[in-house]
Amino acid sequence: MHLKDILRMELIGNEIEIVKAKNPSLKGVKGKIINETKNMIEIKTDQGLKKVIKDQVVFRMNFNDKILEIEGRKLVNRPEDRLKKTRK
Repeated sequence: MHLKDILRMELIGNEIEIVKAKNPSLKGVKGKIINETKNMIEIKTDQGLKKVIKDQVVFRMNFNDKILEIEGRKLVNRPEDRLKKTRK
């Protein structure tokens, strides 16, 4: 899977785990993405909702039986704008 494919993906509904973060307290946070904005993802965890700044984390997710590690900084943009950029 290439970065271009990842940029086209809908993130909402996917289970993720934060594996690296500028804020060490976020490392290991797991849950389901319930919302995404240009700069943030909102994760529903067992401990409640967490709002995470994309460019400050690396997260892991399972997509089509493949484990992906994604640098959040590469996803900074509104979801609809990411889709437009990958079509060019």
